[in-house]
Amino acid sequence: MNHVLDLAGIFVFALSGALEGVRKRLDVVGMAVLAFFTAVGGGIMRDLFIGVPPAAFRDTGYLLVPIAATVVAFFWHSRVERAMPGVLVFDAAGLGLFCAVGTAKALHSGMAPLHAVFLGVCTAVGGGVIRDVLSGEMPTLLYDRQLYALPAMLGATAMAVLYTAGVRGFVATLSSAVLAFTFRILAMRYGWRAPLAWGVRGSV
Repeated sequence: MNHVLDLAGIFVFALSGALEGVRKRLDVVGMAVLAFFTAVGGGIMRDLFIGVPPAAFRDTGYLLVPIAATVVAFFWHSRVERAMPGVLVFDAAGLGLFCAVGTAKALHSGMAPLHAVFLGVCTAVGGGVIRDVLSGEMPTLLYDRQLYALPAMLGATAMAVLYTAGVRGFVATLSSAVLAFTFRILAMRYGWRAPLAWGVRGSV
């Protein structure tokens, strides 16, 4: 079940990468590159830090799903753009799942809770950073205008706390993912923003 959810999250993230390729007027190869790294870039970073072969290179689904997302964006990008509010809900679900799973994998490998939280956040937002860099944009992580990293950090922290308390497996993953998902949805709904430096006004 977790693997199916993982692939679903990868599809949504890959779709956002492929759509960014459309906006930048990239060809189908560029779209596929953005789709792949948006979807699995964070997981690759996590696995390299942990010291294990990246799952993206051991499971065919991690390659085929971004290709499928690229095909969808290539032919039906206008329709997907119109459905973006619904897609963003799935994106929030992917964010919650990835931060929880990433943290759990880091903890299971023997990392300290604080480091595991860092890798959980990397898993959730790393692909977006790579997408922004490749497409020539300032990574949204640096100014978090839509509260993307903070929900991931909240979910990853919850996962680390539950794991340390002996609550593990599906219950811990689901609880942490739902927490991050809810925070992200509320941030989108009410326009929450991370604070700027004291005395600084305006936004990027």
